[in-house]
Amino acid sequence: MTDAAMPAIEIAGLTKVYGKTRALDGVDLIVPQGSVFGFLGPNGAGKTTTLRVLTGLAAPTSGTAHILGHDVTSADNDVRADIGFLPDVPGFYPWMTAPEYLRFAGGLFGLAGETLEARVEALLGLAGLTGVKQKVGGYSRGMKQRLGVAQALINSPKILMLDEPTSALDPIGRKEVLDMLSALAGRTTVFFSTHILSDVERVCDTVAILHKGSVVTQAPINELKERYGAQKLMLEVTAQTDALAALFAAAPWCSAVEHTNGRALTLTVSDIEAARVAVPAVVAARGLGLIRLEAGEVSLEEVFVDLVGGEQ
Repeated sequence: MTDAAMPAIEIAGLTKVYGKTRALDGVDLIVPQGSVFGFLGPNGAGKTTTLRVLTGLAAPTSGTAHILGHDVTSADNDVRADIGFLPDVPGFYPWMTAPEYLRFAGGLFGLAGETLEARVEALLGLAGLTGVKQKVGGYSRGMKQRLGVAQALINSPKILMLDEPTSALDPIGRKEVLDMLSALAGRTTVFFSTHILSDVERVCDTVAILHKGSVVTQAPINELKERYGAQKLMLEVTAQTDALAALFAAAPWCSAVEHTNGRALTLTVSDIEAARVAVPAVVAARGLGLIRLEAGEVSLEEVFVDLVGGEQ
């Protein structure tokens, strides 16, 4: 297996038991190199425990976990140097400025001189903190999270692991952090743990859904939507749609009908091709004109609720 083909993260049969609590129950997971991977699940699903095992902060009860081909239970500092990590509650020295904090973090990896200064300057730019003189203690939550991502990148890691990096942020702070993560696409593997579906849909190309300690599915987001969700078909006609709605609701390829306004409907369909053929015919048979007919797709939220039963 070549280095490029080797998974960034590979987990097989991973379990973690705390007393009588089974936090992880046979987790299987493969994270391709270069992906922005969303590790999605309700609170308490086992996301943080998985990250703790991967980073060497907790030992598995059974099963295996590998980072770039190295077993995490026997990994040395050379392997850990390839990992950047931002915990769910990062800590900062409030009396430091952002450059001072990044220099401190870089020094822990043995960086110094021009190499360290170049990385600090680049990461301050990526985090939108260039020229900020304020001490970290006076930062907003969004600024702190962006600084946290920057420190996790100071060692130029091959894998960046983030545990709920946006969960405590307001909309502006979330946007700032997500924009920063989007800028990393193609530059490093990002393993992004969260329970916020819209964040995953915005920045991730692949997703795994964890529920009660087990991975219930893993796939590229678009493939996941196609696999688990019926498609949407949106139409608008020239008159009221009540009679049409009843006709479509009775069709074998239609599972739900939603009124979006007086003359518009959104159909949830299991067979998009059958629906495309039938809808114009049904509309014409009612003596109506078809103004608009276009396909949509199921949302990641709908897939998530279908798989985990709406538990958050």
